[in-house]
Amino acid sequence: MIRGIRPLLRGSTYSGVLFAYCGALAGLPLLPFALLPALLWPSAPESVQIVLVLLIWAVLVGAAGLVPPVRRALVVSARKLLQVPLPNPVAGRRSSGSSGLDRWRTPLWLVLHVAVGWMGALASGVLFIMGLALPGNWIGGEARLSLFGSSLRASGGWSWVVAAVFIVLAVAICVLVTKLLRWSAPRLLGPSAAERLALAAEREMLLAERNRIAHELHDSIGHTLTAATIQAAVAGEMLSADPVAARAAMRSIEESTRAALEDLDYVLGVLREEQSGTAPTRTLADLPGLLERLRHAGAVVEPELSGELAQVQGTLSRAAYRILQEGLTNALRHGAGGPIGIEVVAGPDALDLTVVNRTGTRTDPGARPGAFPTSGHGLSGLAERVRLLHGEFRAGPDGTQHWRLAVRLPVRASV
Repeated sequence: MIRGIRPLLRGSTYSGVLFAYCGALAGLPLLPFALLPALLWPSAPESVQIVLVLLIWAVLVGAAGLVPPVRRALVVSARKLLQVPLPNPVAGRRSSGSSGLDRWRTPLWLVLHVAVGWMGALASGVLFIMGLALPGNWIGGEARLSLFGSSLRASGGWSWVVAAVFIVLAVAICVLVTKLLRWSAPRLLGPSAAERLALAAEREMLLAERNRIAHELHDSIGHTLTAATIQAAVAGEMLSADPVAARAAMRSIEESTRAALEDLDYVLGVLREEQSGTAPTRTLADLPGLLERLRHAGAVVEPELSGELAQVQGTLSRAAYRILQEGLTNALRHGAGGPIGIEVVAGPDALDLTVVNRTGTRTDPGARPGAFPTSGHGLSGLAERVRLLHGEFRAGPDGTQHWRLAVRLPVRASV
């Protein structure tokens, strides 16, 4: 019993009825135009005139639904009054895969909206007025119903029962009208199959861009914070014994964090969809500066560079820099100190990158337990970057005391 009257207690039921009645009123301005053929053909049978007026009226109402702003207004109003979760239409885009049926969904909804609004308004209005007028004479009221040649009279107290039935029927019609509109709104006003594909493609592009930004943050700022932490520890240890070396470490921290701020400013601009500055382009040409900052952090770096590194351009050069940066960051975080070997070989067909570091327990001033928490996504991110460049990726122990990261990137496929 309580479940049956629950729709009567919801505000969405009455806002849905208001939405239906607004649809009936919206069709009124077009009704005079639909009456013109009946006025021009007065000799036609009445039934033909009624059918002709209704058909022309439906065509005019449906034609109004072909105007693009109309659909957006219908979606917004249905979302607020019917409380149906409808996304906004994809503006300014019609997918090549959209069918003709998708184009006519909005006109069909508008015709249905106007028709349901008029039928609901007339039926519920008549029943409601009858329910109020029937017991107007109190006990002396009388009701007479005729159906298929049979008649039924209700007088006295029964007139109140019939009046109550009319009121209940009027409310039931309002509930049914609301349910019908709520059921049909997602099917006729919701996104079409082509729009859903377009929205899914946009979301995929957004996720890909955010993935790329996450890689950039992990590679650049993660490296900078790791190096700065080690440099700060070294500076603290040497502040009294060697002030000159401590000041050099602090200057290196300043340079590293300034570069990280440039990267962070660009990434935040992308995330806020603002017009950010030019994206920082770290390439193999910036590798000497990266190695110098590592030396200021107290690391011993042994680079071996061969080939024409200046000939490596574009995406390949930027990716190679980020790969080496991440490999060096991992060596600083998880290595046991000692020299870090870096080998870069630029050949005509491939670019080979190698980073080798010692494993074990660190003994340098920057080694503090828990100083470098890790997310575990560094190597997987590197592997994904290399895979997108059609390269080869290997990372793992090299003997008993070393860890080797080896990457081979094809030159022609990546540029």
